[in-house]
Amino acid sequence: MSMFNDIPVDVGVIYEGERIRWSDTYVELGGPREPHKFELVKARGIDEIEDGVITIIGDDLSAMAPEQSYPFGILIEVAGTDVEEDLEGVIERRIHEYINFIEGFMHLNQRYDIHLRLSKKAFQKGLTSFTVVGKVLARLYKSEMPFIEKIQITFLTEPEAVARAFTEAEATYEARDAKARGMEDEAADAFYGCTLCQSFAPTHCCVITPQRYSNCGAISWFDGRAAARIDPKGPLFKIEKGDSVDPWRGEYTGANEVVQEKSLGAIERVWLYTAFGYPHTSCGCFEGLAFYIPEVDGLGLVYRDFKGPTVNGLPFATMADSTAGGRQVDGFHGVSIEYLRSPKFLQADGGWNRIVWMPSNIKDRVKDFILEDVVDKIATEKDVENVTQLKDFLQRQNHPVVKTWVTEETAAIEATPPEAAQVVLKQAASLPLSGLPMIAGGFQITLKDAKIVAKKLIIRREAKEAT
Repeated sequence: MSMFNDIPVDVGVIYEGERIRWSDTYVELGGPREPHKFELVKARGIDEIEDGVITIIGDDLSAMAPEQSYPFGILIEVAGTDVEEDLEGVIERRIHEYINFIEGFMHLNQRYDIHLRLSKKAFQKGLTSFTVVGKVLARLYKSEMPFIEKIQITFLTEPEAVARAFTEAEATYEARDAKARGMEDEAADAFYGCTLCQSFAPTHCCVITPQRYSNCGAISWFDGRAAARIDPKGPLFKIEKGDSVDPWRGEYTGANEVVQEKSLGAIERVWLYTAFGYPHTSCGCFEGLAFYIPEVDGLGLVYRDFKGPTVNGLPFATMADSTAGGRQVDGFHGVSIEYLRSPKFLQADGGWNRIVWMPSNIKDRVKDFILEDVVDKIATEKDVENVTQLKDFLQRQNHPVVKTWVTEETAAIEATPPEAAQVVLKQAASLPLSGLPMIAGGFQITLKDAKIVAKKLIIRREAKEAT
């Protein structure tokens, strides 16, 4: 049943997680085709805004050509006695949840990565104006967050207006992110959790620490603390740290307990600072992705807006689909851009000494946080096009990862019953594997808690002797 009788489409939690494919899309707002898109919440003085005002700068939905993409911005200004600047990020992240309550209106990602689609069916039912969307947002915010006394919403689709506001929004995001830098996880009295993405990733729970931002990049430790104080039973909540089981990998008993509870037992352990073993689950809204490149025993990084294939031949979307959904996948790890600036960034894997490839635009954004003696040794799409070229580049640059390579060692494993097989392993790269079954010579081998170091695997069935 819809929450509001005067809205032309249904509104309710049942529509969270609704996917709208391109063939069913009336218009697309933001997304990978548009360089400028954003959503931003700003705290204002009680007399600075007018409650309930909805403004549209540019074309409304009814004036847009169907099956096209448009630049897009959402500015929400809020005021109230208890509204403070520390709550901006928390209120902002709820845009994702509330828009997804609207039938036929899909919202993905956050901040400067937003991607929305309006379905043809919803448009035909009467969702033809941003005013409708604004009314839904205003009502949901006031009912869910009663400390908001006034709310004013502006939708921007005019390209130049979006571009100008985008620059201002980026400055706000940077100011928020910089606030948490310098804090250490060890000094924090608690961590915070977020399950806002569970409509798309049912077993995902973000563990947010001072040195590990949420995967989406929108929620800092300060944001989590503020949200938990005003709504302790909401999707952002406090996590008691418990005991430190492994400070190097980042395992805490409190985080394990909460993740197990929120994932309904699907995830039992989480290591916060590694992409292997029990890596932090990935939602679907992550800003970027760390991915293992076995040929060079290194990790690559790719950002959501990177166009074309990465150095391993796969585009972002393909790898993202393989690791999203709240799964733990060895060698694939959803990350925020702010996490790249953290001293804890994949520290158990070698940190920046293990990163071998990343897009040039992301490298430029975080250059000041990359180790000085490594920054020029990390390849980008401007340096190499494939793994073969990457290996040559790393050797020429004397990247730290080269020292881990084993170039000439060969190991042989012989299996006899029930049918003999010969396995030849040429060592070059390592990838932890667990519970991976292989079929060889008519029998099954299951690897558990194993680490294979291999460049080449050859399995041959021995010829039977003539009788």
